[in-house]
This record gives sequence, C-alpha cells and structure tokens, in this order.
Amino acid sequence: MVGGDRVETITTRLREIGIHNVSHISGRKTKMTEKTIGKHTDAVLILTDFINHNLAKAIKEQARDKEIPALFSKRSWSSIKLTIEKANEKNKMTACS
Repeated sequence: MVGGDRVETITTRLREIGIHNVSHISGRKTKMTEKTIGKHTDAVLILTDFINHNLAKAIKEQARDKEIPALFSKRSWSSIKLTIEKANEKNKMTACS
C-alpha cells in the first residue's frame, strides 16, 4: 500500500477480507520515489489523496514493468473495498466478502 499516514484501520480491514501481507510506504517524502516494489507483491494499492505525485508515477511504472496490478483509490474504506472488488472481478486477485 502506498500513500496515507495512518493505515492501521485499513490494514485490519484488508486482513478481514483475506489480504494478510501488507507493506506500507507513506509517500510523503521526496526520497520515497527510490522505493521499489517487493519481489513477492501481488498488487499495489495506491491511496491517491495522500501521496507524492512523482512516487505515484514511479510505483505505477514499476508495477507495469513487473506486470503487477496497480489499484488506485481514495483513502476511505468504501473506495478501497470497491477498487479491490473491481480488481477481483477483472484479475481474480483474492476473495473479498
């Protein structure tokens, strides 16, 4: 997950729907653009309302190069869940309830 400052609640909710291994990059600092997507990443969730634009672009390009789905959402749980459900329909990523 990229973006957002306090994501504990989001992480908990992701676990409730079956997404257990969640890594977080806050995306506020300029140096964050040097971060790379891990080898065992299934998807990247980018929270658009709290992220440096250059980091969003860099992560999107990395995800495309590694053929990993990049999901863009606002920070609200309803937006995140809807984004994941749409991705599930398209990519069969993980089961959401």
